[in-house]
Amino acid sequence: MSRKRVSVTKESDSGRNLQFRDNRAGGNMSRADFVKKIEAGQYPNYHVREINGVKTPVSNPDKSETNNLD
Repeated sequence: MSRKRVSVTKESDSGRNLQFRDNRAGGNMSRADFVKKIEAGQYPNYHVREINGVKTPVSNPDKSETNNLD
């Protein structure tokens, strides 16, 4: 199985994903930074949902588990 493109590296006490790591390019991103990059088209396998008023990165639904955020 291939390494996930993006991994969650920090969650809040409520389980909201706060920090992410791009495992291919390297580097860490805040939730806001990741949202901006998704909206700019840099991560085509992900999209942004508004959850409880907060823009939240999510992986696109598909049969692959290699791009899921967890």
